[in-house]
Amino acid sequence: MTEIWQYFTGMPFWEWLAVISALLYVILAAQENIWCWPAALVSTVIYTVIFYDVYLWMDSVLQVYYCAMALYGWYCWQNFSETKQQALKIQSWSWQTHLFIVTALSVISLIVGELMARFTPTDFPYLDSATTVFAVFSTYLVTKKVVENWLYWIVIDAVSIYLYLAKDLQATAALFVIYVVIAIYGYIQWITRYHRNNAILQAN
Repeated sequence: MTEIWQYFTGMPFWEWLAVISALLYVILAAQENIWCWPAALVSTVIYTVIFYDVYLWMDSVLQVYYCAMALYGWYCWQNFSETKQQALKIQSWSWQTHLFIVTALSVISLIVGELMARFTPTDFPYLDSATTVFAVFSTYLVTKKVVENWLYWIVIDAVSIYLYLAKDLQATAALFVIYVVIAIYGYIQWITRYHRNNAILQAN
């Protein structure tokens, strides 16, 4: 705990701003608040620069994707219909659809993991590839307000905790513990609103 406290208290201003913005994004997204996307944009722009500066260029490229998704998410949540009169509602995809998605993403993760294992010195190439591949798709699910996105994030964040602990990154692991808790909260919030919206539609 002492090392974690020292790490966070010693962080520079811009990294603090990135962490706070990232947490704010997840919290606001859990509340279905459109302002989650500006928070995400701030966080990803800062992390793009930070990762580039420390030569984590693939992570930097991933942040560029997240920047694009932040803009796309804002567009989707604000402009769902051509008339702009119908707000994007929380939706749920069938288990068959998710089974197909998980299978396809798992195959992609194995291919990427194999390439990483053969051509890079990366630790945990398969798990690292899987968390990245699934995170990319799960971000898209958030932009479309698919309630199951939170289930994906719970698993992704839990696996990430293991990876960070294995690399002795306790502070980052602690941050992802918070992400897991917020993801659980987000799922409860979204599934409750989803069933409430369906009940209203059926009543009408």
